[in-house]
Amino acid sequence: MTDPDRQETPARPTVYVETSVISYLAANPSGDLVTRAHQKVTREWWSRTSRWELIVSGTVMREALRGNHLTAMKRMSLLVGFNVLQVDSEARRLRDELMRRGIFPPKALSDAEHVAIAAVHGLNYLVTWNLKHIANAMIRARAEAICRECGYEPPVICTPDQMLQEN
Repeated sequence: MTDPDRQETPARPTVYVETSVISYLAANPSGDLVTRAHQKVTREWWSRTSRWELIVSGTVMREALRGNHLTAMKRMSLLVGFNVLQVDSEARRLRDELMRRGIFPPKALSDAEHVAIAAVHGLNYLVTWNLKHIANAMIRARAEAICRECGYEPPVICTPDQMLQEN
């Protein structure tokens, strides 16, 4: 029986946080003007993340561990408490289909995996600074079409600044 006086809290939108976002947060301030601006926006976005349910995958965790040990540990500390999705057989099938159709170049298998995991799990957003292979208008449109053809609604792929504009 439902209590008519009880107000249900609406579920927060789900956001798959791709590795580049975590890397911008953990990195020392860049000397490159554009990168430094992205880092600043990412910190602002991060300060407002209580609006969303943040989710990563085993792929993000593996990528976060790469490179300089101290920076990798800083990246990992940012991921404490996140829900971590594993690459299941459905995500692998969708990833493989994205690769087979040439949406992503061979060296971008993990990028296809990020999109596939977020789509298979029905996440609302995928936030990234990977403008080359994920938040790329041409690739994104083709990847979204294939996700739908395969029966999955793709996440909205965007950058942190685009998510800030939306709210």
